[in-house]
Amino acid sequence: MYRTHTCGELRLADKTKEVTLAGWVQTVRKFGSITFVDLRDRYGITQLLFAESLNADLDANPLGREFVLQVKGTVNERTSKNANIPTGDIEIVVTEFKILNKSAVPPFTIQDDTDGGDDLRMKYRFLDLRRNAVKKNLELRYAVGRSTRNYLHENNFMDIETPFLIKSTPEGARDFVVPSRMNPGQFYALPQSPQTFKQLLMVSGYDRYYQIVKCFRDEDLRADRQPEFTQIDCEMCFVEQDDILNMFEGLVKRIFKDVKGIDYSDKVERMTWEEAMWTYGNDKPDIRFDMKLCNLKFPSHTFPTKENISSLIAGEFAVFNDAETVIAIAVPGCSEYSRKQTDELTEWVKRPQIGMKGLVFIKCNADGTFKSSVDKFYSEDKLKAIAAAANAKAGDLVLILAGAEERTRKASSDLRMYMADKLGMRKNDEFKLLWVLDFPLFEFALEDQDGGGAGRWVARHHPFTSPKPSDVEIMINNSPRVENLDKYLEHPYAGIKANAYDMVLNGNEIGGGSIRIYQRELQEKMFAALGMDAEEQQHKFGFLLGAFEYGAPPHGGLAFGFDRLCSILGGSETIRDFIAFPKNNAGRDVMLDAPASIADKQFAELQIKLDLKN
Repeated sequence: MYRTHTCGELRLADKTKEVTLAGWVQTVRKFGSITFVDLRDRYGITQLLFAESLNADLDANPLGREFVLQVKGTVNERTSKNANIPTGDIEIVVTEFKILNKSAVPPFTIQDDTDGGDDLRMKYRFLDLRRNAVKKNLELRYAVGRSTRNYLHENNFMDIETPFLIKSTPEGARDFVVPSRMNPGQFYALPQSPQTFKQLLMVSGYDRYYQIVKCFRDEDLRADRQPEFTQIDCEMCFVEQDDILNMFEGLVKRIFKDVKGIDYSDKVERMTWEEAMWTYGNDKPDIRFDMKLCNLKFPSHTFPTKENISSLIAGEFAVFNDAETVIAIAVPGCSEYSRKQTDELTEWVKRPQIGMKGLVFIKCNADGTFKSSVDKFYSEDKLKAIAAAANAKAGDLVLILAGAEERTRKASSDLRMYMADKLGMRKNDEFKLLWVLDFPLFEFALEDQDGGGAGRWVARHHPFTSPKPSDVEIMINNSPRVENLDKYLEHPYAGIKANAYDMVLNGNEIGGGSIRIYQRELQEKMFAALGMDAEEQQHKFGFLLGAFEYGAPPHGGLAFGFDRLCSILGGSETIRDFIAFPKNNAGRDVMLDAPASIADKQFAELQIKLDLKN
């Protein structure tokens, strides 16, 4: 062995022990005839003391940053202790040393406050991984994985691997395709998820399955997306929705306990998709803070059970009169905002990413008076009534957006989150879980996806999600065709609810799943609703439809975004920090310089010719 102990292991109780350490040189410091070296490995840092007697050897074999070093010596109590590291009470008085390997000068400093930018650190990711900050992220990732496996094993789940080379079924994101040399002109696809395989395992009688598995999606990237990512993929049979929710609440609570030391004892709130959209404007609301939306005006078909209070804003203000939807938010303690600050908010909502034309505000002054940007259209009594509807108190600022339903609702949600960030309401060390239930089964794609130019219905979750039993007849008895594209939200399909559920943590979807269709007839009807004829159904999913004829049990499951869960627990905005070798925002591995061209010989073997479009 090159070492008897690690660099994070020794303490004052080990004083006088003869030890051997090995690791990387973090720093070299000379004080007269004495040299101090910080030696680092995965487990920590230990200070080494090279006495004057070793100066000749150090002159002959000078040490540099990131040299791989082996030392032998005695554990000694430090005179100047370092409380910032666990080994700070001791040092090793070196008796002999050996340079195992030299290092070139690294392109950036290997420390938490590094001088390397993202691109440079990704190019030399093997060096970046030596930094303690990155190491802690990977340790957290490992801890989450270990906790997950322990919990699922204790609950009789079986870890079963599924194939990576499968058939392309272009539903959802684009597939990564892999040419087959032995089958010229034919291609595998990398799985976007193991969805159909885990359903087949349920048919096979493996009633509790899981896998921590790589998935692949060829889609545009952002902070929480990578072309390859990891899921905690789970499926159960002979269960209903509540069984699944309870099981996986338990999993997340176990992860909180094992990884963060948090006893999450709060009941996990459950909310329908409709209630989430009504109250927060999105289907993954952050419920750590209040600031609920006040729906002053909305199309009746979108929320048919909700009370319409549009009379509060009735009057001569054309913007509100002409708008499909008007939504207010009461922001606490901001009534003293200056004209400059409200103008900045107005410019923020006008950004292309938000897409609104303007912003109306009402200041609820501490003295009980009201001041608004629409004073000339509304009396103070009217302003007071609007503020009261928004649950505003003295000292609050009411912000109001108006426009088309979908855009205005999304913009209101974005504005709510923006103000919460400004006011420090979203704390990294505070966690709040939520189940969102009963999603729409379909969403409408307006763009020309099928060549017909008329848009089409697509599965909001995936095509294997079961509709609510009460909505099955609606799907069967109505044509999916949309006659008026501007009024697709009024089509019967828009109101069909799915037996689907998402788990939300701090405003981020960390997992989602559904009760699955398990009867061939209903699955065929679902495919037909998505525009697949019988021939296409058989070509793409004949294996699954066939399996349903051989005693498929009722089943359901979900998948957690493993990388995303790790990033939230680690207090980071990006999942890249928790992946050992991530891709950049262009989907490239800058360390390997991949993707890359391949040799002509390989094209010849595959019988493929390139025809690149300029």
